[in-house]
Amino acid sequence: MINKLKRKIKLIGVIAIVLLLSFNVKKIIKWKKDSNEINNILEKENPKIINKENNKEHNKDIVGWLKVNNTNIDYPFVRHKDNKYYLTHNLNKEKSTAGWIFLDYRNNINLKNKNSIIYGHARKDKTMFGTLKYALKKEWYKNKENQIININIKNKKYKYKIFSIYTIKKENYYLQTEFKEDKEYRNFLNILKGRSIYNFKVDIKKINYILTLSTCYKDDKRVVVHAKLIE
Repeated sequence: MINKLKRKIKLIGVIAIVLLLSFNVKKIIKWKKDSNEINNILEKENPKIINKENNKEHNKDIVGWLKVNNTNIDYPFVRHKDNKYYLTHNLNKEKSTAGWIFLDYRNNINLKNKNSIIYGHARKDKTMFGTLKYALKKEWYKNKENQIININIKNKKYKYKIFSIYTIKKENYYLQTEFKEDKEYRNFLNILKGRSIYNFKVDIKKINYILTLSTCYKDDKRVVVHAKLIE
């Protein structure tokens, strides 16, 4: 009787392991498929193509191109009527667990907001914002080359200088885009700078526009990078 019970327990254990392995294999295959799709899309896209005005061959949601030095973040980014669509769709508007890099729907496509926010999934295969976590490494954020974020919109280049990097539990405070008065905005900037894991010694007294990059990090946290427009 005891031996029979042991055999049943072992059988249940084996079945559980097989199911788990099957689930993981399917997940790996899906991730690989999404990664291949991303690479195929990028082979067809480049900054010159997406910056052509009235180019109907490409996604009209495309805003521009984002590049973060010494990461894999080198992508066209988009904006939709909400912040949900590109969590589950790629640049070709096809269903994809990888999603795509997207600008907050509340922001103007010329990034002339007090706080322009770009999101992306923290993919384990290091696509999308999967390498934004590099910004947490001392050897990365102390490299001055990495402290400049480049954006290209309709052949116009923008440069942003990083003034704050940190991780934080999910919240809405740093995702504000509108401010009633300058005093509120200045207080907002001071709080963001005070959160930083490193003092970049960047003057934020006369900032008019900032860029925020945000992605998931270790379950309920976010990696956040803030940079001010310098040119």
